[in-house]
Parts: sequence; C-alpha cells; structure tokens
Amino acid sequence: MKSIYERTEKLIGPENLNRIKKSRVIVFGLGGVGGYVVEALARTGVGTIGIVDYDTIDPTNINRQIAALKSTVGKYKADVMRDRISDINEEIKVNAFKEKLTASTADMFFTEEYDYIVDAIDDTAAKLILIEKAGALMTPVISCLGTGNKTDPTRFIITDIEKTHTCPLAKKMRKELSMRGISGVKVLFSDEPPRKFDDGPGPPASIAFVPAAAGILIAGEVVSDLLSFKKSC
Repeated sequence: MKSIYERTEKLIGPENLNRIKKSRVIVFGLGGVGGYVVEALARTGVGTIGIVDYDTIDPTNINRQIAALKSTVGKYKADVMRDRISDINEEIKVNAFKEKLTASTADMFFTEEYDYIVDAIDDTAAKLILIEKAGALMTPVISCLGTGNKTDPTRFIITDIEKTHTCPLAKKMRKELSMRGISGVKVLFSDEPPRKFDDGPGPPASIAFVPAAAGILIAGEVVSDLLSFKKSC
C-alpha cells in the first residue's frame, strides 16, 4: 500500500519526515489564514495539531476559508477542521478547542507541550496575549498580520516585527509589543497598501487567494524551522 507521505519523504528524506511526525504545532484561528495553515501541516505529516477557534462558519466565509462550504455553514470551525484532519490522516492527534483565547483561558490550551505556535487570530488583544504566552513558554511563535483589503498574494514577507511597514496592524502590534518590552517576534505581513473603501467600519474585504497564500507560507516557515532548513537564495 502506498504511503500518504511517499512524495514528501522523497523530498525531505525519512529522518526528516519522522521528525515532522513527532512534531506538535498549535494553530490559533481557523479562518482564511489559519485553515490553510492547518491543512498544509496535516498534509505534511505533523503528528499532533492543536486547533483553536470559538466561532462558527458563516456564509460570508465561503469565499476564502477552507472549512467553509454550504454544507458546513453553522458548524464550529474547530469541529470541521478536526474532521478534515482526520480525513487526511486518522493517525494525527488533534486537540480541538471551541474556546476564545483570553487572559483567563490562555493556560487551558497548553496542557500539552508544543514545538510551535501559530497566531492566525484577527483580534489584536488576543494576539498580544498569545505572543506573551509563547514567550513565557519559550515556544517559537509566528504571527500573521493583516491580509484583508489586499489583492496581491506575492507581497507577503516573513520577518521580525521591527522590520514591518505599510500594514496598519503591524504598526499597532509594534507599538503594543514595544510597550510590553517584547521584541524578536516573527511575523508574516504584506507590503501591499490596503485598499480603502467609503462604506464605513466593518469587516475587511477579502478574496480567496490572499489569505490562502499567507497560510501556506506560514505552514512552510513552521516546517522549515522544525527541520532547521536553511533558506536558499
């Protein structure tokens, strides 16, 4: 019988594939970005995946979120992604949480030790809580910044938060992290100026391929870090 990860093993070798299977990654936020992070991690063979999202699927999610289909509207994103991971590989251990990350709930997600934390949350306060928690646990974290109101999936950059620019969320996060004395946070941001609209406040505009590209890039960065891959020029 052919292995699910036969072609992955051919690319990275059996030793590295085994390291991936022993790795544990937790992803906070299962929307347009986080869903694709989880999808790629599962298809790469990560052995334990934590997934955290308190929200249910809305019809407006269908344009960009991998968990969102007509058949899944109204279901919890964490439930849908748990079942999806199992359908990819039933041997992956999934720790699913339908809870909101707050200062009072932060500890509940870390009853198991993780090798990497992914922040794909929209809420700034929750992002800061998670980054602080990652620092306390001394666990590597990568934080996704703004993907809304953008159309170019080639403009994403992975770098230190201090090297970000253009992105309004990056500016806010730099200020908040500086106030807390936190530095050296790895982030993904876009240097594409966000589009502006005259319809007042509300959720950002979005399109299918931008958050998906961000999610895939983050998953690739996590795997590269787990395997200590050096980036080629």
